[in-house]
Parts: sequence; C-alpha cells; structure tokens
Amino acid sequence: MARNTEGAALSGRTIVVGVAWVAPGVEQLVHVELPAGATAGDAVGASGLVTGADTAPVGLSLAIFGERAERDTLLEDGDRVEICRPLAVDPGEARRLRASTKARRGSRAADGERDLPGTGN
Repeated sequence: MARNTEGAALSGRTIVVGVAWVAPGVEQLVHVELPAGATAGDAVGASGLVTGADTAPVGLSLAIFGERAERDTLLEDGDRVEICRPLAVDPGEARRLRASTKARRGSRAADGERDLPGTGN
C-alpha cells in the first residue's frame, strides 16, 4: 500500500496507533495517541520503547503492518508501527551456508558414508 509522506491537513483530531518492539525475550506493544499528521518516527518517540527515538539507533528500521516504512511516513488511525532489529545474518549468505552444508552431506552419502543416528556423523 502506498503511503503519503507529505504533510497532511491538521484538523485538531487525533489518531491512536500501536508501536511494537520484539527482541529475544521481549515482546512489547504500546498504544499511543498522536495528532493527525503524525509520522512513524513520532510514534516511536512517543512510545518510549527505544531510547533516543528522535534519531533511530543504528541498524533499526521501521515497518507498518510488515511493510517497510520511513520515519517520515504519515500514519493513519489504527496503524501498527514495528521497530525492526537488524538481521543477524544476511539472507543470501544464510542460503549459501545451507546449500554448502547440504552439498557436503550429499557428497558424503555419494561416497558411501552414512549418518549414524545420534552422532551427527
């Protein structure tokens, strides 16, 4: 869904949005009330979930309902802003590692070796 990143006419009304943060062992969802025309960055700052929220910490990005968003993306009532942590491993590199491991296992089987249950060999 395309989102407007330009200024909106402010009519004095407010919107309520959720801000989600998930990390190992932590799941938080905070609802904040903001003036119409507020941005994703405004919501993160108002949530208090990330310190120094005016400038996103290095590596963190934002999404709205799973769709990548910039800090200046305008919000609509009921949106959920997600604070995304950096990836632990590049997805392309993870695929290469899995393929390499699978290829090594396949070559051992082709050489007549077999895995012994419970040994990982």
